[in-house]
Amino acid sequence: MKSLTPKQSRFVDEYLVDLNGKQAAIRSGYSARTAEVQASKLLRNPKVQRAISARMESREQRTEITQDMVLRRYWDIATADQNELTQYRRTCCRHCWGVDHGFQWVDEAEYQKALDSQKEDDDGAMPPPPELSGGFGFDSAKDPAADCPRCHGEGVGQPFVADTRKLQGPARMLYAGIKQTKEGIEVKTHDQLAALNQVARHLGLFNDKLQLDVTDALADRLKAARERVKR
Repeated sequence: MKSLTPKQSRFVDEYLVDLNGKQAAIRSGYSARTAEVQASKLLRNPKVQRAISARMESREQRTEITQDMVLRRYWDIATADQNELTQYRRTCCRHCWGVDHGFQWVDEAEYQKALDSQKEDDDGAMPPPPELSGGFGFDSAKDPAADCPRCHGEGVGQPFVADTRKLQGPARMLYAGIKQTKEGIEVKTHDQLAALNQVARHLGLFNDKLQLDVTDALADRLKAARERVKR
């Protein structure tokens, strides 16, 4: 059986980088104008298919990183819940849970601080002490009170960022670091749509011109991968 030509072998190398047939053809030296057609032909070539399958198996054995592991990582990123990283919360206002919906203080120390910060007016008179009828015990994490006459049950909107040290599972895979901006902290994440596209590509779900017309051993490998992802 004839071996691959140097150009076909280069195509196999490049295709395994990102499974993008057109880009692999261009990087292999084919014209950008005809790369899509050339890639389609190459991916239907039985020799090229066998070479891709063999190289995948060799890479798995060499690195101990299997396609299933990569596929699972992409799947975790694609399906992670963004709310585990960042949220926009609507929590109670100061009047939601105060006695008779009066202004509620966190504790006596907060009230005393407000009292101490009062200053005399222009006439030298002190203003009346802050209202205390709502009592103490304000908890900003509570949900709004539906019958609150001040916020009408809508509460106060505020952003929240999770402690990224404690992220687990898909949320940890989604997280890509933080960036300090003029407006504050920006939480960076991996592209979920791009990850989902990679899952679809690895499972052969795209029906475009560059889809690999899989046969024999390669078809069995992709079928097995689909079954494992469904579990």
